[in-house]
Amino acid sequence: MGWTLTTSLDEFRTAAGPFLAAHPVENTVLLTIVDRIGRDGPQVYGDAPPRYGWWREPDGAVTGVTLRTPPYGQRLGRMTAAAAEGLARQLADGDQQPDDVGGGREAVFAFARELERLTGCGWAVATNERLYRLGELTPPPTPPAGRARLAAPAERELVARWLAAFATEAQVNVPGDLQADADQRIAAGTLLLWEDGDARVTSLAGASPAVAGMSRIGPVYTPPELRGRGYASALTAAASAHARAGGAAEVLLYTDLANPVSNAIYQRIGYLPVDDAVHVVLG
Repeated sequence: MGWTLTTSLDEFRTAAGPFLAAHPVENTVLLTIVDRIGRDGPQVYGDAPPRYGWWREPDGAVTGVTLRTPPYGQRLGRMTAAAAEGLARQLADGDQQPDDVGGGREAVFAFARELERLTGCGWAVATNERLYRLGELTPPPTPPAGRARLAAPAERELVARWLAAFATEAQVNVPGDLQADADQRIAAGTLLLWEDGDARVTSLAGASPAVAGMSRIGPVYTPPELRGRGYASALTAAASAHARAGGAAEVLLYTDLANPVSNAIYQRIGYLPVDDAVHVVLG
């Protein structure tokens, strides 16, 4: 019983791939990250190599998964509290200890408390999130004028600016090369834009490629001066339909619980709460 850590994507997929695919909802973030690394290369999130891990029970069964893509923090997939505590013990060494950790509430808290016990490292909740699953898609009955469409290569500058604005507002790390990030997302067909009746682009939404029958919506961004007009609702509904048309049986998204507007919007178009997640800053 214990964790195996590696920088080999192939080893991770061989050992943990069936477990990831068997639990696509709880492992949604890991599935999309692994898919993007496999498609765009190991430096897509940063120069340092990603690090992957899986937890085996005494009978050899994999029941927990994690990964880290520096400069981003540790991400916990589906796992027990005991596995989360075991991961904290394995990463307590100063060279491996992350600055932050995110995932399901129970696992993240178990990890943070064990790390604090071992190292004295304090921790604080940075964001509280809720994971939603799409039920019956119900587009807004009176959408704003315009249409949803895929982002085009010529719009890389706009997309890059909005990805940066979203990251700043959501308090997540900004990609090191924003234009390359925009190019990769546009080329993969994972970004949709809302174009109003005057052909002005007003909102952006991502829909990850279907992996293990799962797609996740995000980021969703509308500039502050254009909010309150229904663009995000209409575009999120369109992105959700796009994800289903691309083969996703499960369409998921995360919301910040501190933002009641977005939580209400997503529930109105058919999203149902599944579980709560947290992002914890360590140190």
